Amino acid sequence: MAGMVPRDVFALTAAADPRLSPDGSTVAFVVGSVDGETNAYRSAVWLAAVDGAEPPRRFTAGEKNDADPRWSPDGSQLAFVSDRAGKQSQLYVMPAAGGEPRKLTSLKEDVTQAVWSPDGTRIAFVSRVRDAAYDEDDTGRRRPRRITRLQYKLDSVGWTVDRRRHLFVVPADGSAAPVQLTDGDYEDRAPSWSPDGRTIAFISARHEDWDLAMVDDVYLVDAAGGEPRRLTGGGGTIGSVSWAPDGSRLAVERYEGVFDDPRHTTIALVDPETGDITALTGALDLNCTTYPGMREPLWDGDGLVFVAEDRGRVHVYRVAADGSDVPRVVVGGERVVTGLDVAAGRLVFAAGEPARLPEVYDGGPAAGSPDPTTVGRRLSSVGEDFAAVRELVTPERFTAVSADGSEVDAWIMRPAGFEQGRRCPTLLNIHGGPYSQYDVGFFDEFQVFCGAGYAVVFSNPRGSSGRSEAWARAIRGTGEQNDGWGSVDYEDCMAVVDEAVRRFDFVDPDRLGVIGGSYGGFLTSWIVGRTDRFKAAVSERAVNNFDSQWGSSDFGWDFKGYTDRFLYEDVDLYLRMSPSTYAADIRTPLLILHSEDDLRCPVEQAEHLFVTLRLLRRPVELVRFPGESHELTRSGSPVHRVQRFELVVEWFDRHLKD
Repeated sequence: MAGMVPRDVFALTAAADPRLSPDGSTVAFVVGSVDGETNAYRSAVWLAAVDGAEPPRRFTAGEKNDADPRWSPDGSQLAFVSDRAGKQSQLYVMPAAGGEPRKLTSLKEDVTQAVWSPDGTRIAFVSRVRDAAYDEDDTGRRRPRRITRLQYKLDSVGWTVDRRRHLFVVPADGSAAPVQLTDGDYEDRAPSWSPDGRTIAFISARHEDWDLAMVDDVYLVDAAGGEPRRLTGGGGTIGSVSWAPDGSRLAVERYEGVFDDPRHTTIALVDPETGDITALTGALDLNCTTYPGMREPLWDGDGLVFVAEDRGRVHVYRVAADGSDVPRVVVGGERVVTGLDVAAGRLVFAAGEPARLPEVYDGGPAAGSPDPTTVGRRLSSVGEDFAAVRELVTPERFTAVSADGSEVDAWIMRPAGFEQGRRCPTLLNIHGGPYSQYDVGFFDEFQVFCGAGYAVVFSNPRGSSGRSEAWARAIRGTGEQNDGWGSVDYEDCMAVVDEAVRRFDFVDPDRLGVIGGSYGGFLTSWIVGRTDRFKAAVSERAVNNFDSQWGSSDFGWDFKGYTDRFLYEDVDLYLRMSPSTYAADIRTPLLILHSEDDLRCPVEQAEHLFVTLRLLRRPVELVRFPGESHELTRSGSPVHRVQRFELVVEWFDRHLKD
């Protein structure tokens, strides 16, 4: 049986976003797939009996994209969004027993974040509101954009200055058009109904200079409309919010850093009268969310259920809402939880494992079980056909000791069809972020490289999430040669390579490659400017030049969070931390990949390094992907994802194989 190949992108599938019916008997979830003929993604809503008495069944047609299933409070209906009638995803409601869906919206932008009112008569949601200038199809006649805020564009979204996000409410029976609840030059999101249905809590930043600081708060607005009231008082950002069933408190995900990155996101409570915040998970010292975010904290009786990153895994935790105990694991084991829900005292979750695509599982009682590592009776089997005809490789965990004695979590994957006694070309992979983690879930990237005959090494060096906050903050600095990005994180990556060569005799030390994207692209460019150890490298969507990234990126100025200085306060610092500054020392053959519509790390970052290396007559190639954002490798065009895999494998084959 052969390993995964680039074109297997077209066969990828996954189960996601599980949502329990109010009585806990049925789980709705989304099955995603790829349509190779149209080069598009497809998704459908499925239903499964939690007790396993009946096999899962498709609930929506899924001819395009049906997603975000949300049960009505009485369990009789399911709301979902779909682009079946056009380019934008609109809101629909359908009887849970089946039937014809009822379309509730016909807006010019996608409907997102739908949530039912407690009495089931209304649905709140979020959508962007376009400026009237968009009605002019001829861009040569369209009014110019007038920009007064720093936050005026967003990667994978585009212009936001004239398309702000706001809250709407629509009758669930379709008897009236949606009513816009919020407006203005603000970004509103994450609505949550109060138990009495009178008030909607949401997340926004509406103070005068909201664009100048990475701060947002919980706001309250009357469900019938009116002026929003700011509840919390700044000092960080709020990721999501959920009301307690009795209305006495709100639970939030809270990030305390303001230009002081990274910080762990914690689960906290907010008093709905005073806005006072009480942290619940500080003692856990783990990041209590994922990137991108997954769910708001879920109420279950007197406890809150949430996820946390834990050394290459994502587990489900529970904490008492009165703070009377420390958080404890509800779902553990060598897996990565990607979705969850709680209803009627029961837990369901979606999770991926090293050699299994994400599936939906019954987690049993939401209060937990005696052995959380064994929790999870599988309710879906969408990835079985994919795994049955491919050799999927499971990573082996090991520990490397860095230059200062720090122990680094690392993994190695043997090539598909591994033969004992043979030495293999080996690729060091570096994740983005840096405040994120490589995990033990299924990852098409690693499986394709293993299928191409490579051993794969990956790790979570300092700067990563998944461990203590001190571990993540170890690469904050002043940009000197001994701190900041490219300091101990570089040493950790080199220690991982050293340990892999020492421990695993199949790793060929003379055929090493390195690859990374975003921050991982930065560190790849940085590494080859400091060592010739690697015979080939691929730097993707990288930050290569911090001084130009400052103004061209959607959030380039936020790098102050790692350096405590803006560019105009210390230009030399930004130059010292830029891989392009050391381009003259790069002799490793380097493939630079970038998306032309990347707003997080704009394509000029790739062009700058390429021009310098070409003028130096160094072995370098630049590949630009049209129409793609920073998310090319995750959600870009399926054809482009395949082409990108083929380019990377060909590059390493050329330089690392006989």
